[in-house]
Amino acid sequence: MLVVVDVQPGFLDPEADAAVERMAWLVAVARLLRIPVVVTEEEPERNGPTDGRLGAGTQALRKPTFGLGGTPEILAAVRATGRSTAVLIGCETDVCVAQSAIGLQDEGFTCVVVEDATYSPGEMHERGLRRLVGAGVCRNHAKGVTYEWLRTVDDARAVLGDPALPPPPFRT
Repeated sequence: MLVVVDVQPGFLDPEADAAVERMAWLVAVARLLRIPVVVTEEEPERNGPTDGRLGAGTQALRKPTFGLGGTPEILAAVRATGRSTAVLIGCETDVCVAQSAIGLQDEGFTCVVVEDATYSPGEMHERGLRRLVGAGVCRNHAKGVTYEWLRTVDDARAVLGDPALPPPPFRT
């Protein structure tokens, strides 16, 4: 499953554009491949709704905790996907993404954080990634996740050539 954590204007600045572009790409690929997508929002009345670049169609779940595992409704939605691996993207790497990944891992999920599709301002991004590695959470990047989801050359040609998919934010 793909877990989109708090990609809201209150957590974004112009430095985040490249990461948001990769987030939007992964959401589009996941939808095309029918990979379940779970979206969270922290205080949408204060931080705004999920960034429109990620597309519509998935209802965001309100997350009053930093780690999504602390919100029973979100944890139930994650479990309801029937998947055992959670690929996490979103904001902020050092707080909500890190606590969500570690919490899901504690719940028995395999977690992968997409390092170039997560965001925290300044040095906090790298600090968050180091925290995740220290907790045993796997890291990957948007291109790596894309091709792991596709698995074969034939599938890559078919999916990446789909006109519904935006251009990839990396060289294919």
